[in-house]
Amino acid sequence: MFNNRDLSWLGFNLRVLMEAANTSVPLYERIKFLAIFSSNLDEFFRVRYPYILAISNLGKKTQKQITPAVDEDILSKVQQEINMHLNLFGKILKKEIIPALQENEIVFYYNEPILEAHKAEIRELFLSEILSFIQPIILDGNIAQKFIPENNRLYMLVTLQDSEKLTLTHAVINIPSQKVQRFFVLEPQNNIEYVIFIDDIIRENLSHLFPNMQIIGAYSIKLNRDSELGLDKEYTGDLLQKIEKQLSKRDFGAPSRFLYEGNMPHNVQLFLASAFNLKFDEMFEGARYHNLKDLSSFPQFNKDLEYKKRKPLILHEVLNSGDIFNVLAREDILLHLPYQSYNPVLAFFNQAAVDSSVTDISITLYRVAAESHIVNAMISAAKNGKNVTVFIELKARFDEENNIRWSKLMKQAGVKIVYSKADIKVHSKVALVKKQIDKHQSYYAIISTGNFNETTAQFYTDHLLMTSNAAIINELILLLDYLKENKLDAKAKIKFEKLLVSQFNLYEDFKKLIDAEIAKAANGEEALIRIKINNLEEPYIIKLLYDASNAGVQVHLIIRSICCLKPGIEGLSENIIVKRLVDRYLEHTRIFIFGKDDNAEVLIGSADWMNRNLHSRIEVCVKIDNMRLKKELLDYFRIQWSDTDKMVDLKEDYTQNKIETGNTKKINAQESLYFYLQQTA
Repeated sequence: MFNNRDLSWLGFNLRVLMEAANTSVPLYERIKFLAIFSSNLDEFFRVRYPYILAISNLGKKTQKQITPAVDEDILSKVQQEINMHLNLFGKILKKEIIPALQENEIVFYYNEPILEAHKAEIRELFLSEILSFIQPIILDGNIAQKFIPENNRLYMLVTLQDSEKLTLTHAVINIPSQKVQRFFVLEPQNNIEYVIFIDDIIRENLSHLFPNMQIIGAYSIKLNRDSELGLDKEYTGDLLQKIEKQLSKRDFGAPSRFLYEGNMPHNVQLFLASAFNLKFDEMFEGARYHNLKDLSSFPQFNKDLEYKKRKPLILHEVLNSGDIFNVLAREDILLHLPYQSYNPVLAFFNQAAVDSSVTDISITLYRVAAESHIVNAMISAAKNGKNVTVFIELKARFDEENNIRWSKLMKQAGVKIVYSKADIKVHSKVALVKKQIDKHQSYYAIISTGNFNETTAQFYTDHLLMTSNAAIINELILLLDYLKENKLDAKAKIKFEKLLVSQFNLYEDFKKLIDAEIAKAANGEEALIRIKINNLEEPYIIKLLYDASNAGVQVHLIIRSICCLKPGIEGLSENIIVKRLVDRYLEHTRIFIFGKDDNAEVLIGSADWMNRNLHSRIEVCVKIDNMRLKKELLDYFRIQWSDTDKMVDLKEDYTQNKIETGNTKKINAQESLYFYLQQTA
């Protein structure tokens, strides 16, 4: 009845890899898709693979109690799938990308001899820019104390022979790609550009590190470690201190994947397994180069090999006004990112920080930019004497350090910081500004599907509602007041109608909306459910969708990543179609549409349909009643659903099929949306 979430996610990552193989995608963008694939897989091994290893050691009955989507021999299937993906990755890179670079007069040294003309330059780079960051360690005696490989760092294992004693020994060298850089551009030869890994610069100069030893072999290695912080049962005490303590240990967590270069001799593999206490299931044969997520920083020489820039669209009502709050007092704004400019959002916070009539600002922050204009606006507002409250989520995975840094800076500036408890995350993306002129109060709010992050807003698709609607404002005030109490386990007597809030009414209201479409179908009316989210995993929601299908409701789903629902099965889900869209921008929008035409209920918000979103977080969705904005969202879904270029159909067996168009011109949804919004701007 359910697909396995990890195999489904691996299917999504395969879809990313398919874009790297797509010759219609500009060459540099194909390289970026390789980097995204590699980065995604690294996170999988840091977060999900330890769970898979653990659950595979349990009995089938116990597994069923943990998850309803148990797949027979899941560990073996995951390993087989990953190996297939990695083989495809290597083929795309070596047989397609590197030759295409050469056609554009760019030579990427990838496991091939170095030109004599470059050897002196490489030696100079090693001695002047790299050597000071290298710490060779001879692996003898008590190895565990001498060398504990850090999480996701690059190393080189070197086998050495003493020229006098003729004894073999091993040494490990750190590859300082994070402190220096991963790629170096060498002097052009005959108008051809050359790029080389820092790894190969080090390989070429090993004799400088071990002058009295014979080098028998050098092999790249990398270790992924379990990166979950393990706070699930730590509900008491100072959460900030607990997370800071756990972060200091993250790079030394339990091993989850050990990557070694494929030509490494078996006896050296056995030595490393013993030295680092590795299990067979944790050791993976890899290629010569690891951490190929670094391909995102591959040197660029030709702008024609990138996507052509799309200038973000600016709404006329915003462009013609110098005051965002005056605009919102007259009408709501719905932004479709990144097609439209993020400037109205920045103006909202920047203006609030200096406007003398603004008295209070509240915002929930999950992931913010490394150099966040929005957080700096909160700091300025506090220094300007305003009451600023920031609900910051310390447990946003891999953004914990950034969020801790900002929380301390804001607190120093006088911002009131509210942390969520260890057992729940505040994942909602909302903000509220209060203005006071004489005795008159006015409020302005933002509810978004994505984070308040001006960096990701340039390449994540999201919707963002800016409003002064009193009904929405009043409910948002209730929610923020509740969060300020930091008593998320209490039973609150708060009723929401315009907002759907997890821990309150979100799950129940989604059930009611699905049931309403089932009732329509039972009465012989046309019934339609259209959903666009990132992940679909929660079993009872899936069962409701199965019930809707069996009742005759047409269900159209656009699921970017995990989909545990099995579509198209007679007697179960024959009226359900699931599609996946991977293109230039990362699909991140969350739209919920129940019904047809103008009478449809339309919502946007932060919640995916996963266990964690529906039951273990604070999520906020909002009903869109404004007919103009509702039409935009209906058109948005319609345009995306009609994509025949980048969209694939998901099948019940995890396969994903490109949509056949025959001789008809393909429709690209992201391109079509830009032109659609251009007409409405």
